[in-house]
Amino acid sequence: MPKPIYKRVVLKLSGEALQGKKPHGIDHDVLLSIARQIKEVKTTGVEIAIVLGGGNIFRGQENIREKGLMMDRTVADYMGMLATVINGLALQDVLEKISMPTRVLTAIEMQKIAEPYIRRRAMRHLEKGRIVIFVAGTGNPYFTTDTAAALRAMEINADVILKATRVDGVYSDDPLVNRRAKKFDALRYIDVLNKGLKVMDATAISLCMDNKLPIIVFNLNVAGNIKRVILGEKIGTIVK
Repeated sequence: MPKPIYKRVVLKLSGEALQGKKPHGIDHDVLLSIARQIKEVKTTGVEIAIVLGGGNIFRGQENIREKGLMMDRTVADYMGMLATVINGLALQDVLEKISMPTRVLTAIEMQKIAEPYIRRRAMRHLEKGRIVIFVAGTGNPYFTTDTAAALRAMEINADVILKATRVDGVYSDDPLVNRRAKKFDALRYIDVLNKGLKVMDATAISLCMDNKLPIIVFNLNVAGNIKRVILGEKIGTIVK
């Protein structure tokens, strides 16, 4: 059996990854499929932390622009953070039903439903074999969950960020729209910034570049891909 090449990883899941083919909300079948893939990886001994988005419930400024609402950016961002808490609780529930001990740590304190984020506590949970789910982003408006993933990965000394998407890597253009889009097997951080590629937002890429934290972008919709990345198979795109 191949051994994992990483000891501790941060898995970045968008809110859209949880909605499946639904227009919004959470698809339970998709949630269960993701949970089973995470369990498959956990059995290899890798320590897993997860950062969730909330776009399947509320996407802040995009929702406001589409509906012409005059909502303050800060308010919209806090609403988006609360959406990630809902997703985190849903994923925790499914993981624990398949016998995976999980802890939800939130950047915005809400004592009755999740633990407050404390770095040492998060690392202790990981060392004890628990899956840790980080929710509520960084706890501050104007920062995305991509930035939260980069920040948490560095705080807990993760080896890599695994960015799960709907496509099999980073392309020069949206491959779902442009069939001539070119796929990149590997990229430098500076190339992502200069080309304006939609891997993660510029703040997250800059943080990873400053701290030499690699990012692997891969297709979540192919069963077993999370484990393949963990075992070092060459899938997706690596940014380093």
